[in-house]
Amino acid sequence: MTFRRPRPPARHRPAAVDDAVTRLALAARSGDPAAVDAFVRALYRDMRRFVAHLSGDPRLADDLVQETFLRALRSLHRFEGRSSARTWMLSIARHTVADSLRSASARPRLSDWEDWQTVIERTQPRGLPGFEDGIALTQLLAALPYERRHAFVLTQLFGVPYEEAARILGCPIGTVRSRVARARACLLAVLIEAERQARRRTDAPDDR
Repeated sequence: MTFRRPRPPARHRPAAVDDAVTRLALAARSGDPAAVDAFVRALYRDMRRFVAHLSGDPRLADDLVQETFLRALRSLHRFEGRSSARTWMLSIARHTVADSLRSASARPRLSDWEDWQTVIERTQPRGLPGFEDGIALTQLLAALPYERRHAFVLTQLFGVPYEEAARILGCPIGTVRSRVARARACLLAVLIEAERQARRRTDAPDDR
């Protein structure tokens, strides 16, 4: 498979969108089924993409996002809108993925590289711009250490400001910037090496 450089993501999410989602979360605190459904629908796609990238295993995305929303709905009555609902949900998703990784740390991965690629292709939304770029990016992110991957996904893919990312990660903003810079350097090195190997295969003489 040819690696493609991922397109630059949108760096900032409109504040009006986050405000609307926060209003949905506040409305859902009453437990009204329609309000809860609207809140879940508003954030489901973002949360699923986030946990898939963060966990490094798209096979687990559905289970992880469901657990994320279960935890959120159990705590929703305590949400007061001091931060955006999206930031609050990203923090819950982070802890959900971390708990899953800890519990699975002793279990060997069962999928080989070909199965991994098939799973990624199956979980990406087809017919959307950047579909193939998304496949390559998910593969690249899986090679990053967890902390760097998390900082990169939050800030570069989901457009979370560094200040908010620092609060979600529970570390200084300088640490977030450092992790993102190192993640970028690592991704660039992998891309360059993949392209170098691709050129080598293309230029290699055919001995048949």
